Amino acid sequence: MIQSSTDDMPSQGEDTTAAVVPIERDGSQSIDRAMALLSLVSAQSRVGMPLRELVAQSGLKQPTVHRLLGALTRARLIEQDPQSKRYHLGIESYVLGTLAAERFGAHRIAVGSVVRLAHQSEDTAFLTVRRGDYAVCIHREEGAYPVRAQVLTIGDCHPLGVGAGAIALLAALDDDEVEQTLSANAASYREHYPSITPEGLWALVRETRERGYSMHRGLVHPGSWGLGIVFHDESGTPAGALSIGAIESRMGEDRQQKLVRMLQSEVRNIETRLKQRSDARPADASVTAVRAGRRAK
Repeated sequence: MIQSSTDDMPSQGEDTTAAVVPIERDGSQSIDRAMALLSLVSAQSRVGMPLRELVAQSGLKQPTVHRLLGALTRARLIEQDPQSKRYHLGIESYVLGTLAAERFGAHRIAVGSVVRLAHQSEDTAFLTVRRGDYAVCIHREEGAYPVRAQVLTIGDCHPLGVGAGAIALLAALDDDEVEQTLSANAASYREHYPSITPEGLWALVRETRERGYSMHRGLVHPGSWGLGIVFHDESGTPAGALSIGAIESRMGEDRQQKLVRMLQSEVRNIETRLKQRSDARPADASVTAVRAGRRAK
């Protein structure tokens, strides 16, 4: 919930429907609130967020939310569907996300692994990253098998624990973080994923840690199963998860182990490349310093 104050109250005669953004007393507070709203919209960008839900989840007054949404809309960071009136991420958010992917590199490095997994398994492969208490699908590749499970699409955002990659990411957290995440997402689990409970997710976390990979057994869509493994960056921090989704009949025990070996191989490949990138950075910095010194002479 975003911290609110009496400044959120509309003044007498204020038009609460106008998308006019006045200069507020504390500019940094306004930025914090706008970014929090942007985060809420991004969590449900595919289906969109209605104004009333943004008000409820942010804890801000409706006039304040309306003003800040107006500013974000003009910046093209979000957009409002003219029919449903729901808010979605805008084109500038896409541009910023693309630039960020180039900066951090995990997407660029991992995408080849996703392509290979889809080709080798003939099922659908995914790249998922953590975003706060949520997991976001940032890449998907379809295999050649003609029957596909009901699975993620690029940009889908679900609470951690919903889906194979999201279970793997949840299990990579320490116990305190898992508990905090389950508490933060409790309302979302109840409303949108009635078959998923905190107790059930704890069981999946323990299973994932014991096995070294996650197993999603049709909890969201019956018959839609998946396997997932987390990969780590050069510092040992979980950087994302690779997963494979398939219909239940293609997830027998023998085939599960075959798919797990594919995932493990690609995780090792990604982690090796991330480490190589890290090892190259000091050398790059030294070259830059030498060049700078030459220019100074």
